[in-house]
Amino acid sequence: MTKASATPILLVEDDPLLRQAFRLLLEDAGYDVREAGTAEQALSAVETHPPALVLLDLGLPDRSGLEVARELSRRPETRCIKVVALTGRVGARERQECLAAGCVSYFSKPVEPRELIGRLPGLLEPARGPD
Repeated sequence: MTKASATPILLVEDDPLLRQAFRLLLEDAGYDVREAGTAEQALSAVETHPPALVLLDLGLPDRSGLEVARELSRRPETRCIKVVALTGRVGARERQECLAAGCVSYFSKPVEPRELIGRLPGLLEPARGPD
C-alpha cells in the first residue's frame, strides 16, 4: 500500500515514546498516521485532516479521552469517524463507559501489536445496516 492510498488514522497518545512506537507500527502496516498529544490537539487535527479512525488514549493531560470521544460523537461533521480507546483499565465498567462515549472498540494497554494490526481492518469497515 502506498502512502497516498493509506487509510488515515489519528493517533492520540500523550506519552511521546508510546506515540512513536504506535506510529512506527501503524506506518509499517501501511496506515497514514497523524499524531496528537493532547485532547485539544486531537480535536484540532480532526477538523483539519479528518481521519477514518482515531486511536484515543483515555488518560490525556488536558481532558479525558472519554470527553473527546463524546464530543466527536456529538458533532455532525465528526460523528462518522470511528474512535477506538486505548486504556490501561480493562474492567466491564470501563468497557461500558468507552462504548457509551461513542467508541466502537478499545484496546487494553499494553497493546499486543499483532492484535492491533489484525483488528484494525475490521474496525475500519463501514457499519452495516440491518439485513
